[in-house]
Amino acid sequence: MVAVATWPKFFRTGSFRAKSTERRKEKMTTIDVSALSKDELLKLRKDLDKAIENYDRRQRKEALAAAEAKAREMGFSLAELTGGSAGAEKGTVNPPKYQHPENPELTWTGRGRQPAWIKERLAEGKSLDAFLIAK
Repeated sequence: MVAVATWPKFFRTGSFRAKSTERRKEKMTTIDVSALSKDELLKLRKDLDKAIENYDRRQRKEALAAAEAKAREMGFSLAELTGGSAGAEKGTVNPPKYQHPENPELTWTGRGRQPAWIKERLAEGKSLDAFLIAK
């Protein structure tokens, strides 16, 4: 641990901290929320939520940029280190392979559990090939 006496004077006197706090106070405005109507409070909440989202978005961008810069500094790409492309979407949607003969909105990709309409038709003795979507 470093002794306080060896720190620069502005750290020891607290003037550094005071100036930074003063700057923050200059930016912040005090709002008497008890005097606001419900509509004004809802608008304030909406504005605050948007400001927080923007702040989080900026922080994520800065963190990503810092991570990419550090990876480049070490001779790698971020995608190499994370095992994929940075920001790539996971998974793809499979197109439907089977379709109900009477209701074309009922489809099935052929993966996962069979829908009830497929099971019913198979129980009636129909072939799965009868439901294939023609290309």
